[in-house]
Amino acid sequence: MTIKKSPPFFDSIRGIGMNTETEKSLDLPQLQDSALSLENRVAILTMQRDDVRNALTGTSLVNDIVTTVAWANCEPKASVLIITGEGSAFSSGGNVKDMQDRSDIFRGSPIQIQEQYRRGIQQLPLALHSLEIPVIAAVNGAAIGAGFDLACMCDIRIASTRAQVSEAFINLGLTPGDGGAWFMQRLIGYQKAAELTFTGRTVSADEALTLGIFLEVVEPDALIPRVFDLAFQIADKPPQSLRLTKRLMKIAQRSELPDFLDLCAGFQSMAHYTEDHLEAVNAFLEKRSATFKGK
Repeated sequence: MTIKKSPPFFDSIRGIGMNTETEKSLDLPQLQDSALSLENRVAILTMQRDDVRNALTGTSLVNDIVTTVAWANCEPKASVLIITGEGSAFSSGGNVKDMQDRSDIFRGSPIQIQEQYRRGIQQLPLALHSLEIPVIAAVNGAAIGAGFDLACMCDIRIASTRAQVSEAFINLGLTPGDGGAWFMQRLIGYQKAAELTFTGRTVSADEALTLGIFLEVVEPDALIPRVFDLAFQIADKPPQSLRLTKRLMKIAQRSELPDFLDLCAGFQSMAHYTEDHLEAVNAFLEKRSATFKGK
């Protein structure tokens, strides 16, 4: 598979939200079906399999995302990750043609198939759940089944007016095998998540906005600039504090309050000893913009 070129989005969004100084990593991972770029602490991963509407099965997209998460967790120059799709769809989820042909993940005994899920697409929710920087889904088009779940795994979702979502597994006689039933009810509550999961119906961008699935819905041409605007606002914050805060947000979902407060105290004590904290305080008192170094 030919390595894809970096997406041209940065050419159209320079000057949005931050200075235009280029900050590119020399160690971007090699991906097969996606393109990855990094500038001004914002990374964008673009899924580039429009030929199958960015299906997550039968492509290398899952591996690309897992690889990108591992890179981002170790890359101090990255503060925000954006995930989007090239072409008409964000992601169509599972490849239905592969299901008909009983190919790859859909072939074998029940034990073999469940192991393929565990070693395959289920690595996606585990990876994104462990991501130490904020991740924004720029939902450019349809997000169906596992593609919808991928969007729900992100911290924030901004969508084009062309976007549609559907938890469509039930329509194919399947269950959400990638953890979608765990993510969606935490996002919009059990009752509404149950209705969408049990019916498999298609939800428009406007309804998804009303339900709280999307933070914003914008015109297609405005999607990438708006997502970068938000990403740059986040990436402009002290990098170490941002990562600690992201960890706290995730740990809060599975902790009792007394234990969580102990952790908050520990993280806060670390933040107090960073150079960026002192810079932020001085900049505030001196009424100037702060310059953070991630130290």
